[in-house]
Amino acid sequence: MSSDRLTPETVHPIDPRVRIGHVHLKVADLERSLRFYCGVLGFRLTQRYGTQAAFVAAGDYHHHLGLNTWESFGGSPPPAGSTGLYHTAILYPTRGALADALRRLLTAAIPLDGASDHGVSEALYLRDPDDNGVELYWDRPPAEWPRNPAGQLAMYSQQLNLKSLLEETEVDSSV
Repeated sequence: MSSDRLTPETVHPIDPRVRIGHVHLKVADLERSLRFYCGVLGFRLTQRYGTQAAFVAAGDYHHHLGLNTWESFGGSPPPAGSTGLYHTAILYPTRGALADALRRLLTAAIPLDGASDHGVSEALYLRDPDDNGVELYWDRPPAEWPRNPAGQLAMYSQQLNLKSLLEETEVDSSV
């Protein structure tokens, strides 16, 4: 079926329980990527395949991110203006957990590309060591999402108040 023929009437929706399970990234230097994803962001190394691949996760999941050098060892990022992954979005369970991520980034002197309040979520944007885009965010409860008078979602992009985020102290003590 051609995509120019797709309409709400002709498309059978995907099961709403579907989730994106993991992202697999091509990296130039596996150890450098592990220092970022495990050392800075705090993911746990779950498995390695020699010196060429590793899998990392939050908690006891098998892996949220795969990192490999199979086709990219020593490589460079794709040039600007080319297609590819815009960013990997990592969902934090609470605003406090996102605040902890921001503190980790500041401690490691990782610069932000941006920080936005989208109404439905608050997000930090940055680059990993291979120049892959990374979004760290938390979702507000759906009852708090902005809506227009007709009840439709009304997302926006405003500057996120980082000072307010850093004042957040809630941290999950179960980890």
